[in-house]
Amino acid sequence: MSGSGARAVYGAVSGVLPTDTTQDVRSRGAGVSAQVAVLPVGSFEQHGPFLPLATDTLVACAVAREIAAAYPVHLLPPVTVSCSHEHAAWPGTVSISAVTLHAVVTDIAASLRRSGVDALVVVNGHGGNYVLGNVVQEASARGERMALFPAAEDWETARERAGVVTSLLTDMHAGEIETSILLHAHPEFVRPGHESADFTADDRRHLLTLGMSAYTESGVIGRPSLGSAEKGKELLASLTESFEPYLVLLTSPTART
Repeated sequence: MSGSGARAVYGAVSGVLPTDTTQDVRSRGAGVSAQVAVLPVGSFEQHGPFLPLATDTLVACAVAREIAAAYPVHLLPPVTVSCSHEHAAWPGTVSISAVTLHAVVTDIAASLRRSGVDALVVVNGHGGNYVLGNVVQEASARGERMALFPAAEDWETARERAGVVTSLLTDMHAGEIETSILLHAHPEFVRPGHESADFTADDRRHLLTLGMSAYTESGVIGRPSLGSAEKGKELLASLTESFEPYLVLLTSPTART
């Protein structure tokens, strides 16, 4: 495992999908004490008129791709449809139930264990995937090794390092953070309009009951006008560094007992 300074370059990735061969996976697994897989989980939901429906998936994949380049982990293809029920008022949004998402991630973890990969990190790109916390809690209680990344603290550290002005509370959806990451990782997918789409609604206490449409007409809650590719680059760099303690924890002898 590399430290937080200069890192070796690991997995092969092209676009969103990993391009490893089975021999790549075998060779990487032979060089570590415990094998760890990284699973990006996104969504397919509205992100205003300027970001694609697949934004959360693209963000999760961008984070996971940087992690796989910096650490000896197995990068998995993303789960692209998840729990986006609060966005149902906008055309194009597609959801599955929390029960289904729970089952999918649990099944993936079980399949990995059967092939000798005992630890799984779920990289979540969608705040509405609350059930992923339960998946990790239950797996840990069974003695399995699983983690959910990034935590709110990781995002806050990244926000401060990147110079993101908007708070995590205000920057809820299609805002400064998501726009910045896509401007860096996939600028070709960002359409005109984010420069004038800012809208804030910090009091969202009835969101689960009323859905997003009760708080925003455009689908945006945040300040996308402040997004930049440089901020996106720094956000990903910070999150990559924040991942290292998760890897240490999951591969430590204590975690394996």
